[in-house]
Amino acid sequence: MKANYGYKDGSGEFFITIDTEKCTGCGDCVSACPAGVFEVVADPFDPLAENDVAVVREEHRNKLKYSCAPCKPLGSRPPLPCVAACKPGAIEHSW
Repeated sequence: MKANYGYKDGSGEFFITIDTEKCTGCGDCVSACPAGVFEVVADPFDPLAENDVAVVREEHRNKLKYSCAPCKPLGSRPPLPCVAACKPGAIEHSW
């Protein structure tokens, strides 16, 4: 399942998508994110799942544009730290 966290406003769409089927719950995104956007919890979408998954922390869900801004320089850029740290490729940003 793909879980979308974020919002849409007049300036754009700001979502982080986490593919819970790919996420292993390793926590590499948690340590890679300088803003503390992620946490690892029991899968909120599948109570029978054996693995924990990464989620976007509640306090960041309505301000991702600002929380993630330091990692999104203008122009050509390397992969974002959270995306680069996610070995299974479970994290995507919409902008």
